[in-house]
Amino acid sequence: MSGLSHKSLAIGERDGHRGPIIDRVNDYDIIACDGCGFRHVLQLPSAEELREAYAENYYRDEKPNYVARAREDADWQRLAWEDRLSLFEDLLGRDASRPLSVLDIGCGPGWFLKVASDRGWTVQGVEPSRQAAAHARGLGLKVIHSMFDETTAPAVEHADVVHLNNMLEHVADPIGLLRLAIGRAWPGGLICVGVPNDYNGLQEAVRASGAPPWWLAPPHHLNYFDFASLEGLMQRLGLEVLEALTSFPMELFLLMGENYVGDDTLGRDCHARRKRFDLSLEKAGLGAVRRKLYGALARAGLGREAIIVARKTLA
Repeated sequence: MSGLSHKSLAIGERDGHRGPIIDRVNDYDIIACDGCGFRHVLQLPSAEELREAYAENYYRDEKPNYVARAREDADWQRLAWEDRLSLFEDLLGRDASRPLSVLDIGCGPGWFLKVASDRGWTVQGVEPSRQAAAHARGLGLKVIHSMFDETTAPAVEHADVVHLNNMLEHVADPIGLLRLAIGRAWPGGLICVGVPNDYNGLQEAVRASGAPPWWLAPPHHLNYFDFASLEGLMQRLGLEVLEALTSFPMELFLLMGENYVGDDTLGRDCHARRKRFDLSLEKAGLGAVRRKLYGALARAGLGREAIIVARKTLA
């Protein structure tokens, strides 16, 4: 990996994208794009390249242990999904005459949709990975095996909630994809977008000690959002931002001297400790405290994820 000061004033420009080059990793330039309003790689892949990468290769080559590890994390991950669905229900109101509906774009193996289905929601998903879509269907879920694009979107039913978790960082045109996603929400419905919270203050604090920007992962992560840039994008697309959420800030381990970057064993140990933290609060009846803690971190722009819940206006 070659390095570049993230305060560089060099300008990168390509295919209509232009902005200062803030980092370079594995021959990819990262720019703070003036037009997009968020950071992304300059050398964006084609739609066909992305389709090939995510249809077959991603879970096979990059995430071979994903499903097994997700099973290990099921109780802990369910806390976040239940919190999120409860928030959606509170914001939308519960109508006894019909179940609420959710569309999960990039649903992966279907864990979020399974929790929603268990709560009585009507669920549907779209997933480009053959392996992940097959797993989700094996859970009894309605999932379209495809990229979510101009061809797929019209075939997808409208929903009360459109959910995109760990999705926008992977695509070449997140603005276009988000527009399509908004189009599948009912007026007054919700859009929930969750992405890694990158270039946040805790990451910069670790970086000040001389650490490289470990969160940069092209070509799989093409776009790099924080709370401000994600919220700004959603507002520019006409959404009313309602809530900001996050999860345990893994960078705290790095700041305390536990360098898990590139060390899978230590990384899993740190991950196990953050799970224990959340589950222990829940067991002690302090789930509300956990939610308030992460809400306060989100308002400060911190936490491992930037999650924004917004409403599609009635107009």
